[in-house]
Amino acid sequence: MRLLLFSLLILFSACQPSERPSPTQSRLTEIPRLLDRPESTRHGQEWDQVQNRYTQYRDQILSEKEADKALLQLAQLFTVEARVTGEHGHYYPAALQTLDALLDSAPDDRDLTFLALTTKAGVLLSQHQFAAALETGKEALEMNPYNAQIYGVLVDAQVELGHYEKAVELADQMVAIRPDLRSYARVSYLREIHGLVDPAIEAMQLAVSAGLPGTEEAAWTRLQLGQLYERYGQPQKAEAHFLHVLTERPAYPFALGALGKLELERGDYAKAEKWLTQAAEAIPELSFYEDLVRLYQATGRNAEAEKTLNAVLLMLQDDVASGHQMNLEFARVCAELMHDDRRALEYLLREYDQRPDNIDVNRELAGLYTRMGQTGEAQFHLRKAARTNSRHPELVSLQSEMGVDRLSAN
Repeated sequence: MRLLLFSLLILFSACQPSERPSPTQSRLTEIPRLLDRPESTRHGQEWDQVQNRYTQYRDQILSEKEADKALLQLAQLFTVEARVTGEHGHYYPAALQTLDALLDSAPDDRDLTFLALTTKAGVLLSQHQFAAALETGKEALEMNPYNAQIYGVLVDAQVELGHYEKAVELADQMVAIRPDLRSYARVSYLREIHGLVDPAIEAMQLAVSAGLPGTEEAAWTRLQLGQLYERYGQPQKAEAHFLHVLTERPAYPFALGALGKLELERGDYAKAEKWLTQAAEAIPELSFYEDLVRLYQATGRNAEAEKTLNAVLLMLQDDVASGHQMNLEFARVCAELMHDDRRALEYLLREYDQRPDNIDVNRELAGLYTRMGQTGEAQFHLRKAARTNSRHPELVSLQSEMGVDRLSAN
């Protein structure tokens, strides 16, 4: 479930009013504000640079001096801030609002329109609106078939929709245009999907090597490498990479959360709580709170579990209200934290209606139907989940439980 930066010259807080553009400016009726970053996510001069760039773009829009370019840059800033701060409910709608204002103005600059469409497709992906992202991405591709970034967006959309052969084709084109961190990472994802675990790790190692240490993008990529090791039974290597991230980007919330999850799986609840609490205090990331619920439930702290679970449900509702499709996330919370398989099934079937070919959705359905004792439905979805020869541990476990070997599941 589940890639730019900015801010104000004066620190804006969430309660401050938005700036209003001149009456002759585009259909952007308000310039979305920049939220203050928590201290742990400022990373030295990075936050100052973000604030300065936000102010520059805001002033350009207000003065109508290169306003179209500033609208694009502001939207790109918002997409980075969304991931750095976890404030998805504010920044993704802000980015879409800004991009739509630019696109509605029908800029003469064809390259600017292409970049706006590409960025918009990326935001739609982040909101899990995969079909819309694919259509927007295709529109951008028609304008420029030689840009690696748009192939990355299209790879992601095709993967999420379960169109894996097309995703491989697009990834090959992306690597041919620009072999870099982004393209190597997508090669890694696709290799894992097709059961090629060691080659997937090799590709992610290439992606890590291509990153600039200390940047959010490089930290995120090394995190993915660590999670690959964790997923396929090498927790010591995973831990080493998560700790390495913190040496290059101190207090990086996703590395803190990953260490907490690792300790939770080991049963070291004290260490898990330390890491997860630090992560959750830094940014409102759903997965950190979910793992805290698991920890509280495992240690019999029922009142804290219930309170944190309520926070999780509120976060999910906020995401939905801001345009996210969160059926899969709701389903996991219902099944794993609330132990309500019937309600989980409702959400999973909604997601299946939108993405019937996605192997992750089918794997979740296979597992849920197995727990509910509905063997026929479980086998149907298990076969769909196994069609790429994925070696995901949950899939392998289900195949073993149901007596289905790797080949007969195809």
